[in-house]
Amino acid sequence: MSTKFFTNKNGNSLIKKFEGVFTNQTIFYFDALVGYFRASGYFKLRPFLDDVPEIRILVGINADNLIAEANRKGQLYLENSDKTKEEYLKFIADDIEKASYDETTEKSILQFIEDILHGKVTIKAYGQKNLHAKIYIFRPKPFNEHTLSSVITGSSNLTDSGLGTYDNSNYEFNVQLNDFSDVKFATEEFEDLWKDATEIIPTDIDQLKAKTYLKEDVTPYELFIKMLVEYFGDAVIRDKIGSLNLPSGYTNLQYQADAVVEGFHKLMKHNGFILADVVGLGKTIVATRIIKKYIEKNGYNTKALVVYPNALETNWKTTIKDFGIGNYVHFISNGSLHKIINGDNPNYLLPEDYDFIIIDEAHKFRTSNTNMYGLLELICKTPRATVGNDIDRRKKVMLITATPLNNKPEDIANQVYLFQDSRKSTLEGVPNLQTFFADKIEKYKKLYLIKDHDQLIKKVKEIYEPIREKLFSELVIRRTRADIKKIPRYYDDVKEQGMTFPDVIGPHKIEYAFSDAQEKIFFETVAALVESLGYFRYRAIEFVDPKYADLYDNAKLISEQLAIIMKTQLVKRLESSFFAFKMSLQRFHTSNQRMIDMFANDKVYVVPDIDLNKFLNEDRIEDLEKKIEELSEDSPKNKVYKAEDFSPELLKGLQSDQEILNNLIQSWTNIGDDPKTKKFLEQIDQHLFDERNVDKKLVIFSESKETVEYLAEELRKKGRLDVLAISASNNKQKFATIRKNFDANYPEKQENNYNIIITTEVLAEGINLHRSNIILNYDIPWNATKLMQRIGRVNRIGTRATAIYVYNFFPTAQSNNLIKLNEKALKKLQGFHSAFSEDSKVYTEEEQLIESTLGNLEPKEEVDERLQYLEMVRELFEKNPKEYTRIKNLPLKSRVGRLANIKQQVAKKIIGQDLENSVLCYLRNKMKEGFYVANEKDCVEITFYQAVKLFEATKKEEAIPVFENHFAAVDNALQHFKKVYNTVYSTEDYDTSNLSVQERNSILFLNSLKDLRRSFPQELSEEFIEMIDASLKLIYMGVFRKFRNEIATLAARQKKKKTPLPKVIQELNQLMTKYPIRNIVRMDALRAQEEQAPKVFEEPKIVITETFA
Repeated sequence: MSTKFFTNKNGNSLIKKFEGVFTNQTIFYFDALVGYFRASGYFKLRPFLDDVPEIRILVGINADNLIAEANRKGQLYLENSDKTKEEYLKFIADDIEKASYDETTEKSILQFIEDILHGKVTIKAYGQKNLHAKIYIFRPKPFNEHTLSSVITGSSNLTDSGLGTYDNSNYEFNVQLNDFSDVKFATEEFEDLWKDATEIIPTDIDQLKAKTYLKEDVTPYELFIKMLVEYFGDAVIRDKIGSLNLPSGYTNLQYQADAVVEGFHKLMKHNGFILADVVGLGKTIVATRIIKKYIEKNGYNTKALVVYPNALETNWKTTIKDFGIGNYVHFISNGSLHKIINGDNPNYLLPEDYDFIIIDEAHKFRTSNTNMYGLLELICKTPRATVGNDIDRRKKVMLITATPLNNKPEDIANQVYLFQDSRKSTLEGVPNLQTFFADKIEKYKKLYLIKDHDQLIKKVKEIYEPIREKLFSELVIRRTRADIKKIPRYYDDVKEQGMTFPDVIGPHKIEYAFSDAQEKIFFETVAALVESLGYFRYRAIEFVDPKYADLYDNAKLISEQLAIIMKTQLVKRLESSFFAFKMSLQRFHTSNQRMIDMFANDKVYVVPDIDLNKFLNEDRIEDLEKKIEELSEDSPKNKVYKAEDFSPELLKGLQSDQEILNNLIQSWTNIGDDPKTKKFLEQIDQHLFDERNVDKKLVIFSESKETVEYLAEELRKKGRLDVLAISASNNKQKFATIRKNFDANYPEKQENNYNIIITTEVLAEGINLHRSNIILNYDIPWNATKLMQRIGRVNRIGTRATAIYVYNFFPTAQSNNLIKLNEKALKKLQGFHSAFSEDSKVYTEEEQLIESTLGNLEPKEEVDERLQYLEMVRELFEKNPKEYTRIKNLPLKSRVGRLANIKQQVAKKIIGQDLENSVLCYLRNKMKEGFYVANEKDCVEITFYQAVKLFEATKKEEAIPVFENHFAAVDNALQHFKKVYNTVYSTEDYDTSNLSVQERNSILFLNSLKDLRRSFPQELSEEFIEMIDASLKLIYMGVFRKFRNEIATLAARQKKKKTPLPKVIQELNQLMTKYPIRNIVRMDALRAQEEQAPKVFEEPKIVITETFA
């Protein structure tokens, strides 16, 4: 049946009708009235218009916006032709921005512009009311009832989808009328509208071109600034809100306000970040402001949890209270995390009920195999049960630490894994963090083979610079005093507040010499401690009868670790003081003899959960055995053995050790005075209280409580009654006294009853001691990052001093050669400098900051390059806002051509070759942004630090034409972006390759259980299999790192002991119950309901491109 109606079914589309009319009729006039007309679709229509002399296109605009604007002003809407023109040109510019970036589309757009400029096409915009009609009129010349003409009307706009130029276009319904009366009526209606419309003249179109990426006068420098503006976003405009709401007594320092803005952005983008400002810059205040900002964002049902060491409790609770958010924040110490996991403590919510976890001194959670880390990981990674305005079920996590790196890349990885899944990260270019860290961890292990210090520093930098560029640029906020000093806006602000940042001078070595006899004893002692002693007292379970082996997993490994710990402690005490070492030596001697006596009495106590020495010192044997009996019911590891339950090798080892200890005690009875103490007392009298000591206060650190008490007593003997000795046993009682005498920020009357404070590490964090500007490290901690914490006690905002002086008693050569203390400390600290741009040396002259040359061992401060680029844009924003706005408003897809040789050396360093015939692309969508160097065949994603070096340009550099065949290279970058996006951001997809040994073993074990379902359907229920599937997903994604290790351990035990299936199921059930697997299964089902609508992939936008020829 013949009909005048047509749809776009079976290829019978509007474009086909156009082809038929233009081919079979002689058309002189073509008029189109449309609501939407896209320049990008013009190319499809253009071939039919070559022989059409007069073309008129009347387009509608969104008049609703203009009418609404008039109504808001209380005015009657009367069309303003300038507004109509502006609205249409804005629509066309937006169309050009969103159009596909390919050669065909661009030619279409350019042809459209060219046709208007040369009068081929006349365009008018109608703004009196919305146009919803679609009319296409085809007329010959002359036009009358005797000539052939047509009109098409219906639903189709003059767009790609309306024309039906591709598969799966919109469903359209149109009609073609060929009667003269119909065409005449349509023409008259068109003419009425045409005379009231606003013409878009060639000059308007020429100006339009200048507002799109087709603009040809963009310079490389402008695109460089545009790149920075787009990358930093709102961070350029500083936080204006928080400054008005600070509590009384708090100063709105600008560097802190900027950290709040940037930190909140990272928190929302990556679900977490690391606040790593150096000590003394106010991290607690910055963190509290971010907590408050998140509560305002998520809603007032938000619950935050602050995790901290005991020493920081007072500071945190006071600050949270001052900011008025105490009702939204819970507090818990590091050692009490089990109270949340157990779920039976009324003072705490369940893990899934917290929205935001804040971990202070986060470096304490650097080791993933500890129980404390496992508990924290559970709290951080358990999905939120309810969501507020932040609809992501993943928690937000903020790690706070001035020392996020302890001594290994693995330490950074473990901290990042608290908010990033190890195998499915949100980081551009690093979707699999586990793979990224693997080679760096291996390289770090090999550093012990390097003897040359310069070579050691070079290799450490090679490990940490990629971490810094690819991870820390996204996940870490790190501001040093060098940063603040070198950014005028920050430093001027600090000075205006009456504050200062002192220089850190030193460290200065204080060396001491042994007598010949002491040196001989010292050397023999080190040899005995490191080589001769077997530390059998701490290895009992290694030699227990095999029938008890099930009680002690990894007995040999645990025994060896305990022995190493004891060995380490003795050498540390030896380095600390003669007094401390002799005390430790005597305790070891006594404990070892007691173990020998246990064998003689045929009662050997193995009690890992009891302080054995406390009972034995008090001669409470009956109480001890009663306690063991009580404990053994729940923990059979605590047990009284007979001598025959151990290999004879244990008793022989104990007796051998006792002989060595007897000889050591004999030698040290006649060791004489400690030359280190003598040197210390000399320094007190001669140097440490000279004119450099501003307030005549001195802070002394030691790792040993016994050394602290010993030194205090020695000073009292010399008549110094102003000495305060502090350790874990009295720090809380003395807290107020310490503040009154050593805290420059103490708000009430300060005191001078004490001028010397000698302390263990208990005061290395959580307190101000900055009335002193002299710090003495009597012994140096093996965890060298503690040195930074120590210096931070005196290098704080509020000090009156212009310089901080650091003195170190340096380890003696004998011990240093054996334990490689020097090398260990150097590796740890250089890792800090490379990764975090530390601003002052804390250990030896052999340290270098990252910008120091290898041959120059003088300390140099360095600033964060990223911060420098941010400040460059901020300065433009403040000093020349008009120019900032102009560059900011450069359209997306802006591009420029450059000479490849300008960036030849930089490019070879970054990608290993020059940039000729390549493009540099900046792409993004709402979830991801990335920088790419690409040509037609190859593409590589680069970091911000690398990209900014390539984009960087001077104002003098001139642009060259963009090379014509660059579209394929840009498309290559776009395809690479999509591939990474789909890998990282899709809901279900995750990397199932590049598995670690533990992951492979865990997955094989779980899959083997699933395979048994058919044979054992009752034992392996559907719910149990569902939990196994959830567990597999968590392992693939790397959610709970400890979980995969525990599954692997269970698998190994089952393989070794051939555990029956019911027992395996029971143990696996217990393990999966320990983790929130059931909750995650429930959350996944809930999330599936919430996300019933399929996720639509968001195409990446081209921010800017540069071509190199």
